[in-house]
Amino acid sequence: MLQSYVESDHFKGYDPYDFLNSWFPFRWFGKMPQAIVVQAGKLIPFNLRPILGVKKEENPKGLGLLLKAYSLLYSRTKKKCYLDQANYLFGRLLELRSNKKNFCWGYNFVWANPDSVHPKYLPSSVVTSFVTQGIYEYFKVTNNERAKEVLISSSKYILEDIVCSQIDGESCYSYTEDEADVCYNASLLAAELLAIVFSVTKDVSLLPKIKSAVSFVLSKQHEDGHWNYSLNVATGQESKQVDFHQGFILNSLHHIKSLIQLHDERLDNAIVKGLKYYKECQFFPNGRSLWRVPKQFPVDIHNQAVGIITFSEFSSYSPDFKDFATKIADWTIANMQDKRGFFYYRKFKTYTIKIPYMRWSNAWMLLAMSILNLSDN
Repeated sequence: MLQSYVESDHFKGYDPYDFLNSWFPFRWFGKMPQAIVVQAGKLIPFNLRPILGVKKEENPKGLGLLLKAYSLLYSRTKKKCYLDQANYLFGRLLELRSNKKNFCWGYNFVWANPDSVHPKYLPSSVVTSFVTQGIYEYFKVTNNERAKEVLISSSKYILEDIVCSQIDGESCYSYTEDEADVCYNASLLAAELLAIVFSVTKDVSLLPKIKSAVSFVLSKQHEDGHWNYSLNVATGQESKQVDFHQGFILNSLHHIKSLIQLHDERLDNAIVKGLKYYKECQFFPNGRSLWRVPKQFPVDIHNQAVGIITFSEFSSYSPDFKDFATKIADWTIANMQDKRGFFYYRKFKTYTIKIPYMRWSNAWMLLAMSILNLSDN
């Protein structure tokens, strides 16, 4: 049902952050009002987007997630219908690239916070990394030389355009090319892209860069196993946001370790400790996630999907992890899937936001279910 839903509008959909795609000129009111509008768009339980003229669109990150899902499904089944969709998604991603020398991608909406407003398709290390993860899976099942060229080009974008800060002798890649921020999962995603390209090209000059970024993030793990979200270098204060980004960090570490064959006791210990915290502190035994530790509500579909992916991919670490991934999936299907196939955005104590977001909800869940099924083999 989910696959039929995501295909029904040719992979187009709404996004929690797309309110500024409205015909209404919110930009006239400055940065803070635009940031408030974006946050309001995430919280309002009714879909006002049609009234505001916000249209369903293709989101490059969402398409990258879907490309990975369809490539994995084709790898497992060899069904031509999956390959056809993967070919289509790859072609669309080539067309939706940001306007830069090298291949890179950004969100399909104006991205606002109290400090800055970023235009549509401003490329970022995060979006580019998730897109290239999809392209890498596509390359593995097709040996498409164009896909390989795009991967190499994207690594050049990371190395030439994304700010790389040196902190205590180690590297941290920024979220965007605009500023030198320190966001742990964004930096690791950039390093993961470099690791993908190393696995394809065997360019050993990439290895020190990858290892330095890994070492930096490992140094920021707390004793109980968790990572906070980001660091303000000037003050030394961290943003204490513990949610699905814990899964992102663990997954990137796992992928990098495999891609460059990194054998490091410090890394192994960090992964084990991080997984223990993720399972015991961020999920209930029945498979329902917390929102942000220690807050229990709302249940966000992003947390559920990343949990399924993480515990599926780490099933070799513990026989319990595969069972727990299945438990998360079962709870999510029972409590957050609509009879029409799509998944709800957030479930609160007394109500549920049922708006069917393509990138945030359904692309992630299709990828999660694809990976969960693959871990059966």
